[in-house]
Amino acid sequence: MVSVARIMSLSPTILLLRNLKARLLLCGLFFACLSSSGAAQESSNGTFYSNASEVRIVFFATDKKNRPLQNLTKDDFAVVDNEEVIRDFRSLTRSTEMKLDVIVLFDASDSVLPRFQQEIADLLQLLLPWPWNPDDEVSVLSFSGTQTYPLCAGDCAGSLTADRIMAAPRGGSTPLFDALDTAASLLQSRPRPDVWPVIILFSDGDDTISIDSYSQAVEKILTSQTHVYAVDLNRFGPSRGRRTLQELADTSGGRYVETGDDATRISTAILEDLHSARVVTYALRPSNSDFHAVRILPSHDLNLQFRSMHGYYAPPSNTSTEDHP
Repeated sequence: MVSVARIMSLSPTILLLRNLKARLLLCGLFFACLSSSGAAQESSNGTFYSNASEVRIVFFATDKKNRPLQNLTKDDFAVVDNEEVIRDFRSLTRSTEMKLDVIVLFDASDSVLPRFQQEIADLLQLLLPWPWNPDDEVSVLSFSGTQTYPLCAGDCAGSLTADRIMAAPRGGSTPLFDALDTAASLLQSRPRPDVWPVIILFSDGDDTISIDSYSQAVEKILTSQTHVYAVDLNRFGPSRGRRTLQELADTSGGRYVETGDDATRISTAILEDLHSARVVTYALRPSNSDFHAVRILPSHDLNLQFRSMHGYYAPPSNTSTEDHP
């Protein structure tokens, strides 16, 4: 419990920001209710297990020319989970058998306003012609100032318009890490074993006002097992924001997309990933740590390359031996 002395020591600005964060969480919970449909199967721990003893990893496999592999078998790779090599997999399927739960995070702060019109065009090009499946859910949040604003929930692929985006608040500071935390929390609040959560982020990567830190946002992303696709809105060369976007994409197993690419190339790059991913499941290994570092390595052909989330969170001190040799 926080002491009275601790509360009194906080500045009025920090208190205001914390109150805004609390109201935002309530708004997020309401938004999650709006965007959830059907009889979703939820897990109590908020992570992506089919059951309490199973791990599910979404990953990408490419050849030496970085082309998606058309044929991949269980014998072609091994998963290293907390330094334990795993080759005994329960299943290996394609991502096309999964539904998508996508949240598009749209930076509307001062630093990206010079590119705001192009950002809108890129977003609409991404959403409108996309071959969405009937059960896919697409939501859009914008962020600026100190808050994150829901633009549409669940049905954005068919309902979002440029006028609706232009009507959203814009300008001010950039609460990037808070926005990522909010989006990942929404995805984590509605986990289903047959759904793949994805954040598509349009931003320059510069955070100027968040209460959450970068590491806190990354932890929430990994806990919800969400892949981040970062579309870089930087107008110039290398920067701290660009490095942030690259690290977000790399750590989460998503993809970083250069802002110099046109809207068609941006949507094609992301679409290629979402249609070429594989999903592997295996028994959760006992561990005294709640975080499991993950790598995927080739078994025979060393030219194969694999991209996945750097790890996942599981309940600590797991002693289950179900399906564990």
